[in-house]
Amino acid sequence: MIRIAILGDIGSGKSFFAKQFKIPLFCADEVVQNLYRKNRTLFTKLKKLFPKDLDNFPIKKFQLINIINKNSNNLKKITKIVHPIVRKKMKLFLKKNQNKKAVILDIPLFLENNLDHKNDILVFIDPDKKKAILRLKKRTNFNKKNFKLLKSLQMPLGIKKNRADFVVKNNFNSAKIRKEAKILLNQIII
Repeated sequence: MIRIAILGDIGSGKSFFAKQFKIPLFCADEVVQNLYRKNRTLFTKLKKLFPKDLDNFPIKKFQLINIINKNSNNLKKITKIVHPIVRKKMKLFLKKNQNKKAVILDIPLFLENNLDHKNDILVFIDPDKKKAILRLKKRTNFNKKNFKLLKSLQMPLGIKKNRADFVVKNNFNSAKIRKEAKILLNQIII
């Protein structure tokens, strides 16, 4: 099984690009959203840590954002609880798809969390910076302070780009990105 990891900056279009491959996809952001909606055990653990800040189940994203805004160290506390669950889900996904030709891993902080393997194919999404920033600012939960905090967790983009096996320019043209994904998949799976 070939593991294809999608790398890039926040708002670079990684998830959209990852979906264009039409092969098994592990999207960590979707897993986390699902955990917030359905995992009562996770809620209980977070409620114990932040009893005054979380109302009731399911977990509301804006409440977590407020918790992080109160103290940026709270992000580490949250990730310490959430990340092991996500890693477990990723291992199950890989096991389930071990007989597939390839899978896509769309995981923020993939390299930073040492999730990469020697034979992984790394694809860096290099967006049109101005368009990426405009798209980010349109997000309902966009917060400049949180954006800077999340950026501080990332390794420099230049290092990610240099480590990548492929670099895909993203000008946020859907048809072009679909075509790029198809060409790239054909190059990877020979």
